[in-house]
Amino acid sequence: MNTHKTYTVKEATIKLMNYCAYQDRCHQDVEQKLFELRMIPEARQQIIHTLIQEDFLNEERFAQSFARGKFRIKKWGKLRIQQELKKRKISRFNITTALKEINEEDYHETLNQLFTKRRDSLTEKNPVKLKKKIADYLLYRGWESHLIYEKLAEIK
Repeated sequence: MNTHKTYTVKEATIKLMNYCAYQDRCHQDVEQKLFELRMIPEARQQIIHTLIQEDFLNEERFAQSFARGKFRIKKWGKLRIQQELKKRKISRFNITTALKEINEEDYHETLNQLFTKRRDSLTEKNPVKLKKKIADYLLYRGWESHLIYEKLAEIK
């Protein structure tokens, strides 16, 4: 016996509209959700088309809110944000647009805060090891190496 609920195109469309209204989604998220709902390819295409037409699915808006959120909340650098957006198959154009959402002043201020917080949290006395630990931490979070090395130059 089949225990999976089946959805009509209309039901699935409404379900996906709610899914997209709750939080901006990328096409990949929506495709995955439709796949989980066991929708046939023709129905998936039709639903995605409807979501785009009704402005529930907007890749540019998704990329912008993703970039703002990951920067503000997780304090990610532009490289990490770019990498995560690429993973979600976001176009180069939309990635570039999304990164413009990040204010340069805020970006440098956040880097300063992360740098200072990390430096102050470490007990390492050896300046070379200290710099490596700070650099690894910031590189992992996706900050550009030239910015990191400028900051590390402040450590004597």
